Amino acid sequence: MQSERPRARRYPFVASIEMTDVESETQIVEQTSDLSLFGCGVTTQKPLPPGTRILIRIQHAGANFAALGKVAHSGHSTRMGIVFTKIEPHQQLVLEKWVAELRETRGVKPVKA
Repeated sequence: MQSERPRARRYPFVASIEMTDVESETQIVEQTSDLSLFGCGVTTQKPLPPGTRILIRIQHAGANFAALGKVAHSGHSTRMGIVFTKIEPHQQLVLEKWVAELRETRGVKPVKA
């Protein structure tokens, strides 16, 4: 039996996200729906196929976050899940700050997986 890594709590998080397909260099700009330390949900009319490697840029509250990632799932017609695969240390600090702020915000409950 294979053990799975525990899922990180996801928090509702709406921000502009720019995704660039690493292979085709196609860019799309959408909105995030939730955020965790390991990935995010994206609301989209055109989900990318699972496994697609992407460069991610998220803008929120005057800060920017960039990472490499891949599409983990896109089973729903208007949503896809992104997992972060490579985050530079200074970018990790931005992500950790956002998640800490989401945790501390009163009334914000984690999103059920």
